[in-house]
Amino acid sequence: MNTWSRGKADSWADAMSYALVQQYGRWTVGWRWAHDEGDFDGGPLGHWCCPRDSITTPEETLTRVEAALREWREWLEYLAGWFEAYPLDLADIEDQRILWERAARNLILQVVDRTGCGSGWHGHCRQVLTWFLDRWGVAPDVARSLVDEAIGGRFHSWIGPDTVVVDDVAEQLALSL
Repeated sequence: MNTWSRGKADSWADAMSYALVQQYGRWTVGWRWAHDEGDFDGGPLGHWCCPRDSITTPEETLTRVEAALREWREWLEYLAGWFEAYPLDLADIEDQRILWERAARNLILQVVDRTGCGSGWHGHCRQVLTWFLDRWGVAPDVARSLVDEAIGGRFHSWIGPDTVVVDDVAEQLALSL
């Protein structure tokens, strides 16, 4: 089972990922980002775990792929709605700092809720905050650096952050802009 999982099953899942990107675009790449210790640690998806646990019969497996892809798309659209709820302008950062802080806080809490704070959840949290900053004009490499600095290693697997830490990370991120 282990040899099959690491060989044929992983290859099949990688080939499916490639086919989905070719058919629908780059947004599909996250369809395997499962909760906890799945294919890619700490993601927001419950319909796919990993090839070993998710590949069964052809019909059942394709149904899982479709469900995971839909779940991923719904999550991306949900996040986009949150991003648009905080239309921020870097040119007017001083007057909008409280909005940046609120946005960061709310996005952290959305990721906490969606991932359940399992293994590696903080990686997806960093990704979402980086996407948010990028959406509003912060260069991706700068955004990653600012997010990493604000979090500062205070988020951990299997542990949800307390309110004080969430508030401090959000404040640090807003102040760093």
